[in-house]
Amino acid sequence: MRPSPADLSDRLLRPLLTVGLAAALAAPLAPASAEPHERAQRAAEPRRIAHTQWESGNDFRTGTMAGTLFVKGSLGVVKAPSARRTYAGRAYELGRWTSPWVAPRFGLTELIASWDATTPGDSWIEVEVRGKDAAGATSSYDVLGRWTSGDGFTRRRSVSGQTDDLGAVSVDTWRSTAAAGLTSWQLRVSLMRRPGARTASPTLDAVGAMASRVPSGSVATSRPGVARGIVLDVPRYSQMIHQGHYPQWGNGGEAWCSPTSTSMVLGYYDALPDPATYTYVPQGHVNPWVDHAARMTYDASYEGAGNWPFNTAYAAPLAGSAFVTRLRSLREAEQLVKVGIPVIASIAFDRGQLSGAPISSSNGHLLVIVGFTEAGDVVVNDPAAASRAGVRRTYDRGQFENVWLPRSGGTVYVITDDAHPLPSPDDYTSW
Repeated sequence: MRPSPADLSDRLLRPLLTVGLAAALAAPLAPASAEPHERAQRAAEPRRIAHTQWESGNDFRTGTMAGTLFVKGSLGVVKAPSARRTYAGRAYELGRWTSPWVAPRFGLTELIASWDATTPGDSWIEVEVRGKDAAGATSSYDVLGRWTSGDGFTRRRSVSGQTDDLGAVSVDTWRSTAAAGLTSWQLRVSLMRRPGARTASPTLDAVGAMASRVPSGSVATSRPGVARGIVLDVPRYSQMIHQGHYPQWGNGGEAWCSPTSTSMVLGYYDALPDPATYTYVPQGHVNPWVDHAARMTYDASYEGAGNWPFNTAYAAPLAGSAFVTRLRSLREAEQLVKVGIPVIASIAFDRGQLSGAPISSSNGHLLVIVGFTEAGDVVVNDPAAASRAGVRRTYDRGQFENVWLPRSGGTVYVITDDAHPLPSPDDYTSW
């Protein structure tokens, strides 16, 4: 399980947020048909969300390339980059891409980046962010993650702390240290490979970040929306049956809710990893791809497999697209379920706050929203069940929103494949 700070902020869905569309979007107005208390709450405390994504050649060309080029759909390192770096006692050639500055229409208090990259051999990437405040002061770059798709050379890790100026990092979330927030942000991605190792060179297919400012405190229950009565056929896996597996990657059990949830969604898309990649898992381990997912998402600094963007970075090349975001309510999750996209949600709850849960409380837990009842309650695959038979559960809509939105800011993983494109921006006009 992943500790989930209270008072996190929200993130929009990518179709609204690609670099070719609005790069910084404020929360839309409540529809006229919303309940009065909903309208009053949203008017008083709007959930401010903005996201920008770069994933095409035209997108990447809006930034600055240094030792990198965009070829065959990916950003890679040039043949003979001039920059070098030493890390963990080894020398690397370095290519770098820096995004343009992005200015949301509010003072952002948090940011979470996501990426889709491939790092063969002894190669890896580093994702950094910096920001500006209203006075024009610019922060230093803070590291959001050092990431590799393998673990034979460099260990993937977050870098918590970095509290020297305008921001600080908590595992996978960058927070403004100023109450007024920051006015703009900029990403920098460094691609590292061993000198001369052109066949073992990293590539970047997509990168983006969410900036947000959301209120804390309980929320009014949203009205059921477009997915009432829809339940997706997502396979059911239990994290608890892995208890004691691989202490070096979290020891299974309660620590593996995130890779188990990620694996359920990959299974839904028939996008689980090739069995050849997890032949090291002993015979008799049920759902061995979950053990493998825990290994491939493990954060050596955090000492767990619950790093949000590490999970989506693992899923992206398998399914086709994956990113971390935050939603305003279950009405937005319903838009995804309606088009066949299950949603992995981060929740936290105390005893008595989530009736019917297989565990009594959690300071950070991931599960899969697979559908909704006709009454609008939430149908989930909860990996905390002791066995597969207990994974499918139904939670009260109001209880769920109050252990999700105030506790993780509405954090979700959105994983898609080519057969399940994200909804059109036109579908969001009712939010």
